[in-house]
Amino acid sequence: MTNRNTDIALAALIGLASVAFGAFAAHGMTDEKAIGWLKTASQYAGVHALAVIAVAALTRTGLQIITGTRLAFLAGVALFSGSLIAMAFGAPRWLGAVTPLGGLAFMIGWLLLAVSVLRPQSAG
Repeated sequence: MTNRNTDIALAALIGLASVAFGAFAAHGMTDEKAIGWLKTASQYAGVHALAVIAVAALTRTGLQIITGTRLAFLAGVALFSGSLIAMAFGAPRWLGAVTPLGGLAFMIGWLLLAVSVLRPQSAG
């Protein structure tokens, strides 16, 4: 299995988790703050799962994507969404200090993608 296939499989599992956590927020939680954290985590994880799949698809067209773009998106999901999900299920609130690092990882991923598509591509 290639690295791209692994990334797509991870993105698919993140998409699955995104739907599951979103549903749990809607139907299984009563604490409003926890519901908000789960909804936000689910939304961002779902969007960035699709971003990983898009990057893998673009790479297959021959576009040279900067190394680390997909990793930045995956790290963002782990840090941003992961910290919010953990807090929703009772982790200490100080874990919220990790959340902005995930947001930064998301932004780095988007920047790397933009630079990748705007830079000159080699012919081979």
